Amino acid sequence: MIPSSTFQSPVVTSKVVYFGKLLSKVLISELEANISGLECPEDFDEYINHQTLLSLPDVIIIEVDENDECFNQVQALRANPVLESIIVILIGIKESKQLRKKALALKVNDYYTYPFPIEDFYARINFLVKFKLIKPQLSEKSTYKSTEKYEIPLVKRTFDIIASGMALLVLSPILLLVALMIRLGSKGDIIYTSKRVGAGYRIFNFYKFRSMRTDADKMIVEMASLNQYASEQNGNAKSAFVKFKNDPRITKIGAFLRKTSLDELPQLINVFIGDMSLVGNRPLPLYEAERLTTNKWSERFNGPAGLTGLWQISKRGQKDMSEVERKELDNYYASNYSLLLDLKIILKTFPALIQKEAV
Repeated sequence: MIPSSTFQSPVVTSKVVYFGKLLSKVLISELEANISGLECPEDFDEYINHQTLLSLPDVIIIEVDENDECFNQVQALRANPVLESIIVILIGIKESKQLRKKALALKVNDYYTYPFPIEDFYARINFLVKFKLIKPQLSEKSTYKSTEKYEIPLVKRTFDIIASGMALLVLSPILLLVALMIRLGSKGDIIYTSKRVGAGYRIFNFYKFRSMRTDADKMIVEMASLNQYASEQNGNAKSAFVKFKNDPRITKIGAFLRKTSLDELPQLINVFIGDMSLVGNRPLPLYEAERLTTNKWSERFNGPAGLTGLWQISKRGQKDMSEVERKELDNYYASNYSLLLDLKIILKTFPALIQKEAV
C-alpha cells in the first residue's frame, strides 16, 4: 500500500475562500500552490452579502484564533438557506477540546490544528467536495445514513474498546517479538504508517508492521501491469483496488507476517483509539478511495472501517475474487451490519488468517 507522501499533493480545483490573518502569512503561499482560484477577502460580512447562487464558493476556511466572530460566522452560514450547504473548515493553532466540540455542534465539516500535513488537507477538501456532489443522490435512498458525521454505534464502540484493549495486552509479547524480527531482518521503520480513508471519507493514520522493502513505494508504477484487479477493467478504465500476486517487494520476514496476518496486529491500536472498528469495510488508501465516489460504490463508506470483514472471510486470497464482488460485499456490510453479524465474522476470521495465495 502507498502512503500519501509518495504522491504529489493533490490539486484542489474547487473555489476556496480563506478568512483570517494569523496564519495567512504561513499558509497562503502553500495553499495558493495547489488551490486554483483561492480568494482571501478582508471582510467576511461584505463578501457573504454579495454572493449569489452563481458565485458561491465550494469551501470556506475560517481561522479560529484571534477571531471572536468565528462561531457567529459559522452560525450565519448555517442559518442562511442559500449558504447552508457550503463546506466550512475551521483552522486554529491551539488544540482545544471545547472549541472543537463547539465547532462540531455547529456542523462544520472539519477542524484542523496547525501544523498539519498539507497533502492531507488538500485530499480532505477534494473528498468533501466530491461527497457534496453525490449526497443529493444518496439522500433519496430510504436506507441512506449520512457518512459526513459518521459515528460508530455505542454498543459496537464499547465492544471494540474492550476487545482491542484485551488483545493488545495479551498479544504484547508477540508484538515485541515481531518488532525485533523486523529490526533484525532489514533496515527501516518497524511500523509502516499510511493514510487511509474510513467511514464518511475520514482520513487517518493506518498502522501495520512493515513487510516490504524500504523502496517499495518507488516500484509501484513499474508494477502496474501486475495488479490482480487490472485485468478486469475494460479499455483505459483504472481499477479501484490494487493487489499484487507474489509481490517482489515483500521481504522474507514480511512474507511470513502476511501469511499469518501478524502484520495487521498494530491496527488494534487504530481500533482502540476509534479510527476504525474490529469488523467493517477495509479502510482504503487515498488513491483507491478517490475512485469510489460514484453513487453506487460510495455506499461502502456508510459503514464503519474495520480490521476484518466480509471480504476477508469470503474469498480473500482467491483468484476468483473480482473487484465487483469485493465492492458488493462492502456495500452489503454497510447496509446490514449488526453486533450478531460482527460476532459471526470474527469467528470466521481465524480460519481465514492463513491465506492460500501470496497476494
